[in-house]
Amino acid sequence: MRAALALLDDVGLDALTMRRLAERLGVKAASLYKHVRSKEELLVLLGDEISGEIPFTDPAGGWREQLTRIAWNVRRGLLAHRDAARVLAYTAPFGPQRLRHIEVILRVLRDAGLGPREAARAAYHCNNFVTEFAADEARMAAFAGGTAGARRKVFAEARRHFKALPRDEYPTIVALADYLTESDADALFRFGVELLLRGIDGVRRKSTPTRRAAPA
Repeated sequence: MRAALALLDDVGLDALTMRRLAERLGVKAASLYKHVRSKEELLVLLGDEISGEIPFTDPAGGWREQLTRIAWNVRRGLLAHRDAARVLAYTAPFGPQRLRHIEVILRVLRDAGLGPREAARAAYHCNNFVTEFAADEARMAAFAGGTAGARRKVFAEARRHFKALPRDEYPTIVALADYLTESDADALFRFGVELLLRGIDGVRRKSTPTRRAAPA
């Protein structure tokens, strides 16, 4: 899978094919199909390879600290490879590495005091937030040419566009233009994680857990 991951970094998800991977490995496509039956299976294996590079969080601290570390670890892992977030978004989590990460986050949520259904639903939304945030961040980096200066330029152009809108039609967009075009991805991600944590805390306080709630 290392060769497939390197190819993903080179050409991106849309251009990744079994034929190209066979060429990278120096074999015929027919030989590759003996080991991987389809591109869909290849992507499942790739998703597991990507997950295997993401470190597991230290179990120390409360559930808030653990979930925060999980979110930042996953985001960094998804940004380490081109289109990694898209690969995980498009594939089922059947590989052992991905399943271990799911096990960890579900355990943290259950230990926090969430019931079975609430824990499953919270894990779903946590995963979607981090994966889509990383995917959007990667898209913006690619659009901006991959440099911080180019990224700031893109947001500056968007800011000028919003501020030039007719104020009588879009008064709130114009008033919030500076905030809508914030280029600090870390600050935006931190705020999103905090929103999730507050939402989870609200659910755990209202639920009747099957386990004794852990301190926040």
